[in-house]
Amino acid sequence: MGRNSTQVPEDMVPSGLYRFSRRSFVDDSLAMLGMLLVFREDGYTFLRGYEAKDAMAQQGLPTTGPAREFRGIFLQQEEGVANIAARRGSITCSYQFLSRYPSMDGHFLEGYSARSVRETVRSRRVERTVYEHIGTNKKLIRETAEQGGLIPHDQLPRFHQRLLRIDEPFR
Repeated sequence: MGRNSTQVPEDMVPSGLYRFSRRSFVDDSLAMLGMLLVFREDGYTFLRGYEAKDAMAQQGLPTTGPAREFRGIFLQQEEGVANIAARRGSITCSYQFLSRYPSMDGHFLEGYSARSVRETVRSRRVERTVYEHIGTNKKLIRETAEQGGLIPHDQLPRFHQRLLRIDEPFR
């Protein structure tokens, strides 16, 4: 892909912890709230996190740490960044496109997530997604760790709710 794609500037996607959210792909009444780590190594930008136990159980998948772990890589795009991530040993992946949200603190990325699965009547493949850089904010890290997983939409952080626009169709 070349260096232009793989060198993601620190000011575009800062290294550190993020909390992320999106509407659940399989249950319209719930949202996913999780945490992931963005880090750099050998000139590449990677991500690593764990799927929520309840989301894995809902799909009949194992809930052990290794089964829940996902990893991915970021790529620079014309108007933002993309990442491709997958769980260990998985034969599916997710694709995300994100761009900086023009907020005063610059800690938010917004975009969408797409699953690499065939179309079904019961679930969606694409949803809006929000990343919030929380860095070393112990209060937000603790809150996200305690509250994360599949949760009602109104339990998402208020600004995440605003950016996700749950009641508006994704186009």
